[in-house]
Amino acid sequence: MPTRLNPYLGFRDTAREAMEFYRSVFGGELTVSTFGDFQASDDPAEKDKVMHSQLETPGGLVLMAADTPNAMPYTPGDNFSVSLSGGPDSEAELRGYWDKLSDGGNVVEPLATAPWGDAFGMVADKFGTMWLVNIAGNAG
Repeated sequence: MPTRLNPYLGFRDTAREAMEFYRSVFGGELTVSTFGDFQASDDPAEKDKVMHSQLETPGGLVLMAADTPNAMPYTPGDNFSVSLSGGPDSEAELRGYWDKLSDGGNVVEPLATAPWGDAFGMVADKFGTMWLVNIAGNAG
């Protein structure tokens, strides 16, 4: 699997509705996972929030989105990240990007095993851009 770079949108309780709208605009296949699916929140009010959704269109567009957890700030207009993802064959490349993006930045979530089994991390680079790195099939 080659490394992919995608926009990642954040919402406050409307990720599912937004992604269904984008599917109606662009077509394609939409997958949605909730915080409850992965027991990723101790807050029962968050069990139905979207932890990750992904729209893949017939033309090759990929859009990702999630609901922002209640404990995290949410500001419309600042609600996007850039996602870098790939498989084990892209691990060295992705870890290299992680190391460089982390240098002088603020690690929000260390690159480590996530509830879904992949290696995942979040970092705000030294310019304030939020990056999500996911290495599929690689725990930690």
